[in-house]
Amino acid sequence: MFQNYTKEFAYNLRLSYPVILGMLGHTFVAFADNIMVGQLGTAELAAVSLGNSFVFIAMSLGIGFSTAITPLVAEADGAKDQAAGKTALKHGLVLCTMLGLSLFGLILVCKPLMHHMKQPPEVVELAMPYLDLVAFSLVPLIMFQAFKQFSEGLSQTKYPMYATILANVVNVTLNYLLIFGSFGFPKMGIVGAAVGTLASRVIMVAFIWFLLKRKKKFESYVTHFNFKKIEKKVMNKIISLGFPSALQMFFEVAIFTGAVWLSGVLGKNSQAANQIALNLSSMTFMVGMGLSVAAMVRVGNQKGLRNHKELKRIAESIFFLTFILEVVFAAIFLLGRHWFPTIYLDVDDIANQADNMEVIIIAAKLLLVAAFFQISDGLQVVVLGALRGLQDVKIPTLITFVAYWLIGFPISFYLGLHTSFESTGIWIGLLSGLTASAVMLYLRFNFLTKKLITD
Repeated sequence: MFQNYTKEFAYNLRLSYPVILGMLGHTFVAFADNIMVGQLGTAELAAVSLGNSFVFIAMSLGIGFSTAITPLVAEADGAKDQAAGKTALKHGLVLCTMLGLSLFGLILVCKPLMHHMKQPPEVVELAMPYLDLVAFSLVPLIMFQAFKQFSEGLSQTKYPMYATILANVVNVTLNYLLIFGSFGFPKMGIVGAAVGTLASRVIMVAFIWFLLKRKKKFESYVTHFNFKKIEKKVMNKIISLGFPSALQMFFEVAIFTGAVWLSGVLGKNSQAANQIALNLSSMTFMVGMGLSVAAMVRVGNQKGLRNHKELKRIAESIFFLTFILEVVFAAIFLLGRHWFPTIYLDVDDIANQADNMEVIIIAAKLLLVAAFFQISDGLQVVVLGALRGLQDVKIPTLITFVAYWLIGFPISFYLGLHTSFESTGIWIGLLSGLTASAVMLYLRFNFLTKKLITD
C-alpha cells in the first residue's frame, strides 16, 4: 500500500528541490535583510516588516496570477503541443508585466494608509522611503515569475533556481555594502536594503531570459515573440485561471499581513517578534511551495494524458511526502524555539537589552504555535497546487476565503486584541485558518478525482 506512494518520492523531490532552493533563496534574502537590519535596532526591524507587509500583499497577487502559466504549459507539454506552450508564455508575459506596473502604482496610492494604522510613528517614518524602491522591484519580479512558471511547466525547475541564486548573491552583497556603508559605500540604512532588492530583481529577470535563450530546447519558445498578435481567447484563459489563483494567494498572505498589523497595535516588540516567527515559518513553507509546483506539473501532465487514476495516485504520494517533511519541521521548531530568536538580535546590546529580551520571549511563544501550523500550512499549499494542475480554481478560491477570513482572522483579532493571549492569540487564529483550509481543499480534491475516475 505505502509503496504505491513512496516509489514516487524520489522523482517528486527531484522535480521540487530546485523550486524549494529557489524559494528558500527569496526567504534567505529576507532572513539576511532582517539580521542586518536587526543590528540597527528594533524600530528599523519593525519598519522593514511594515513596508514589506504592503509589498507582500501585492507580490502575492502577482505570483498567484503567474501560476496560471504552469498548468497550461504542462498540459501543452503532455499533449506535445509546442505552439500552445509558446502562446501561453507570450500572453502570460504581457499580462504579468501589466500587472507588475499596476501593483506598483497601487502601492504608491495606498502608502498614506500607514499613518492611519495605529503603528509606532518612528516605524512609519523609516518605512516610507524603503517602500518606494521595494514596490518598484515588483515589476521585474513578476516578469521573472512568468519565465519561472513557464520553465516549471516544462518540468525544467533548475533554471529559475540558478537565476534566484545569482540574485541572492547580488542582494546580500549590496545590502552589506549599503546598509552599513562598508568599503567606502554610502551608509543608507534600510533604504540600502531596498536598493539591493531592486537591483537583484532586475538582474534575475535578465539572467533567466539569457539562460533559456541559450538552450536549444527553449530558444524557439523565448525568442521571436510577435507582441502585435495578441489573442483574446488566450488572454481570457490565463485571466480565468490566474485571477482566482491570485486571490487564493492574496487571502493567505493578507491574513499573515493582518497579523503584522495586529502585532503593530500591540507595540514594536510584538511586531519585531512576529517578524522573526514569520520569517522562520516562511522558510519551511517554501518546501511546501516547491512540492506544490511538483503537484501542479505532474497533475497537469496526467490531465494532458487523460490518465485519471495515475493522477490521483501521484498527487496523493506528494501529499504523503509533504506530511512527513512537515512533521520533521514541527519537531525542529519545538526544540529550537528559545534559541532561534536570538539569531536575529544583538543579545549583548546593553542599551536595548530589555526590548531584545521581551522580543525573544514573545517569539518563542509564537514558534510553539508555528510548530503545529507547519503541517496544516504545507498540506494546504500542496493540495492547492494539485487543484491548479486540474485547472480547478474557483471553488478553492472560495474555500481559502472562508478558511482565512471567516474562520482564521476573527479568531486572531479577538484573541490578539481582546484577551491576555495577545501575540500568541494572533497566531492561534492563523493555525485555525490554515487547518480549516487544508481539510476543505483535500475534500475538494478527493471529490473531483473520484468523479473523474468514475466518469
